[in-house]
Amino acid sequence: MKVLGIGNAIVDVICKVEEKFIKDNSLTKSTMKLVDEIEFKKLLSNLKIEETIAGGSVANSIVGLSQLGNDVGFIGKISDDNLGAKYEDGLEKEKVKFFYSKKKEKISTGTCLILITPDFERTMVTFLGTAGKINENDININAVKKSEILFLEGYLWDEGEPKKAFEKAINNSNLVAMSLSDLFCVERHKSNFFDLVKNKVDITFANEQEIMSLLNTENITDLIQLAKDMKKLIVITRGEKGSLAINDDKVVECAAHKNLQVVDLTGAGDLFAGGFLHGYINGMTIEESLKKGTEMSSKVIQIIGARIN
Repeated sequence: MKVLGIGNAIVDVICKVEEKFIKDNSLTKSTMKLVDEIEFKKLLSNLKIEETIAGGSVANSIVGLSQLGNDVGFIGKISDDNLGAKYEDGLEKEKVKFFYSKKKEKISTGTCLILITPDFERTMVTFLGTAGKINENDININAVKKSEILFLEGYLWDEGEPKKAFEKAINNSNLVAMSLSDLFCVERHKSNFFDLVKNKVDITFANEQEIMSLLNTENITDLIQLAKDMKKLIVITRGEKGSLAINDDKVVECAAHKNLQVVDLTGAGDLFAGGFLHGYINGMTIEESLKKGTEMSSKVIQIIGARIN
């Protein structure tokens, strides 16, 4: 198997909203907020649903890798309920091997409300449900050992059970890639993330905000030098400025695609990571891998949702 992803198994509920909705509900635009089931249902009650689809950050990347013809798998915790069945079916249709045996859980399958404002930015409100309860017993060690790359998401990291699951998977992996996921996520777990990136992760994916926060800098020149000092492969997306990869002492840049009909930025980073990993695992150069990531992210932002049809 080429890549095995471990992440939050979340069903995405996509809605279009005005800027006022974001302000009225005290949400921070372009970030992800964790809520309980009551708050989630309250927010959703006033909205029109555009689309419902199996999602989750790393799962989106894994589906992208599958669509590019790679043998891939995913581990994520779901409950034996309607949303869980929908999630499992969604992965099966995309030819992703699902290494998790669902059972009736006390908490339902996780859900993410993706709010798209007129400027195409997405603000996420997530009820993690049972997805956030993943533990070391949920990790299929054989699947981890048989995968060339293990791909983890920062969203999943937390003290306690998820942390143990992370560590068990990392300790049995061949090569580890990780997405920092979200600025608030980085700020919540900065010391842990820094340790992971420096000592345990081989490939790190981040946007410019996230990596600057992690390395405590606001200057791109300093950022590049700090990343070089870590002697790892760090891949950074910069929106309209394109992307760059810092691989030991080498810096490789890739321009963003121009004149796109942007509809929804959901999944841009996920599909970028999927495209990059496709290139990397199939022997492409870093530059070619960046281009493949850019191609995939450019496609997904021109449709609603985080999955390319």
